Amino acid sequence: MCRIVRRSLGGACPPYDTLAAVHPFLPRRSGSIIPSVATNINARCWVEIDLGRLERNLKRIRAALPAHIRYVAVVKADAYGHGLAPTAARLMRAGADAFAVANLREAAEIREIGSGWPILVLSAVLPQEDQMLLDYSAMPAVSCLDEVERFAALGRASGRPFAVHMKIDTGMGRLGVWHENAPAMYDAIVGNPHLRLDGIFTHFSSADSCAEYTNTQRERFLAALANMRGLDTANLLIHADNSAGIESLPEGGPFNGVRVGLLQFGVLPYKGSLLSNVHAEPVLSLHSRIGLVKTLPKGAFVSYNRTCKLERDTRVALICAGYGDGIPTGMSNRGQVLVRGKRCQILGRVTMDQIVVNASELEDVRVGDIATFIGEQDGGSISVEEFSAWSGQIPWESYTSITKRVQRVYRADTAM
Repeated sequence: MCRIVRRSLGGACPPYDTLAAVHPFLPRRSGSIIPSVATNINARCWVEIDLGRLERNLKRIRAALPAHIRYVAVVKADAYGHGLAPTAARLMRAGADAFAVANLREAAEIREIGSGWPILVLSAVLPQEDQMLLDYSAMPAVSCLDEVERFAALGRASGRPFAVHMKIDTGMGRLGVWHENAPAMYDAIVGNPHLRLDGIFTHFSSADSCAEYTNTQRERFLAALANMRGLDTANLLIHADNSAGIESLPEGGPFNGVRVGLLQFGVLPYKGSLLSNVHAEPVLSLHSRIGLVKTLPKGAFVSYNRTCKLERDTRVALICAGYGDGIPTGMSNRGQVLVRGKRCQILGRVTMDQIVVNASELEDVRVGDIATFIGEQDGGSISVEEFSAWSGQIPWESYTSITKRVQRVYRADTAM
């Protein structure tokens, strides 16, 4: 398979039609979008992913950021369930500066699509995976002195300095060198001839819930940078913020990059964030179909464990999706589904393959009608935030829980 080659960080990507010709997962652009799956997709349960919305979101986010800020597209966990290959290819086309992933398998998938974009591995790299860092030109996040020695060995073996990012733990308590020990770690990296430091970063634990603690973490990070002898941030990617944590990026500060995750897929950060006013459109919608319509008498129980007892004769509709597709059991007797643009209450337990909903308020509901869990339908809408709240989940969890048996359908709406 041909790969997209980026000549430089500021270089343009090949025309979209060229990419589509060599990448079968990219929809062809022929002057019209792929029609809505509502009329032409033969599926029991599917998601629609609108790549045009994804590209528009990136451009709106970039327009809201200061000009010097680099855009690091976070696409871990199969691009949050949106599909890594088509998503990354579209983000390359739209102008992402770099990518961040959770593991080397994801890095390999991106590198199969294109070369020239830096790839940062956010999670720990296992010793048996070290060679893959070289194979796929990926950069690890260094958290300890043992990793300094491991990754220096890669540079020694390859005959050129090996690029790394240094992660500082400012209060998340996961990866990274503790902030008070960061200057010593910095000295060990820059003093090793087989390593090249390309960036320094941290991760905020409570950016969407506690501004005070986020400020504490930011101050610890800045203090650690200030104690690094000879540090020249102009040649490094300095990043601490994700979509939720960006409150301000003052001119003259060291920060020159942001990690953008769910915002590029249309999930807005909390109010008060620098990017909370970005008009990001939801990229993914989740649908199924009605497989049966019938009437149950008053007093009948619905689904496992008899958690729902009907108080009157009720017309019900059986929907061809369940927790085997990513519909959480926490939506049992709580969640709602759109059918013909109207909300229908889930009755009883969500089961592996099927859900029962109250269809009494629907006129002329039929087998084959579309049921929408996330998205818009005939004037009605259910956001991923609302879908998640019914079961006590967060949007990250809801997206990544959509299983592989759910068909992914990509729409090529390229209108800007």
